Amino acid sequence: MTATDIALPASGGFRLRGEHLNRVEALSDVVFGFALTLLGVSVEVPKTFDQLLGTMREFPAFAICFAILISLWHDHYKFFRRYGLEDRRTIFLNGLLLFIVILYVYPLKFLFSLLVTLSTTTGDPMARMPDGKLLLMIRPDQAEWITFIYGIGVAAVYAVLALLYAHALRLRGTLHLNPLEAFETRERIVGNLLRSGLGLTAAGGSVAIGGFSGRWAGYAAFALIPVVGIIHHSIVKRRREKLLPSKKRETHDAADTL
Repeated sequence: MTATDIALPASGGFRLRGEHLNRVEALSDVVFGFALTLLGVSVEVPKTFDQLLGTMREFPAFAICFAILISLWHDHYKFFRRYGLEDRRTIFLNGLLLFIVILYVYPLKFLFSLLVTLSTTTGDPMARMPDGKLLLMIRPDQAEWITFIYGIGVAAVYAVLALLYAHALRLRGTLHLNPLEAFETRERIVGNLLRSGLGLTAAGGSVAIGGFSGRWAGYAAFALIPVVGIIHHSIVKRRREKLLPSKKRETHDAADTL
């Protein structure tokens, strides 16, 4: 990046330094695609209507997990569009993020399959095995640990995203970030750290309370993630208005906000 790289395409007032797909993003797209495949993979095509109904009961959990991964992929996409970084630290942090995503695909699917089963059936959550037997999905003494595992995963994902944005902010001179871009980069760090903190709160709270009741600490903390995101976004939007040039202030709402 040189001082002459000022006339860059912009979206929502933020100049885009990564217009073209690089090898880091190409690998990332493959990994995200693989993770989505793991979410929906089935051992075999249903051979009876009952088997088909059993498979379709998994669709709500799949839809939730799919939305979570697409949201994470979009955050990843925005980072590389805005900063276009390909240095060693970015590659390392990106690799760490992809590792966490793959590692947590099955815990993610299991957790939301469990939640869907609990909300749509009465009695203990049961899962049908390939041989037709019904087994208990989780014992009461294990409930706190699935919440702990998921909370650590949430914390790790958003902590790595915060580190990526912190790295971009350290390179603000090289990237020629203007005041608006530097402000939004800092706010991305804050937002991701808030989400990471909620993940740690869920993990710690579930273990501290313990047992089947420990899951409620996780539910409460996870429910706060979108709430905190909305509140933080509204605060950032008001502050951002002051940094936008007058012409862009009139039109930025219609822009494709990356």
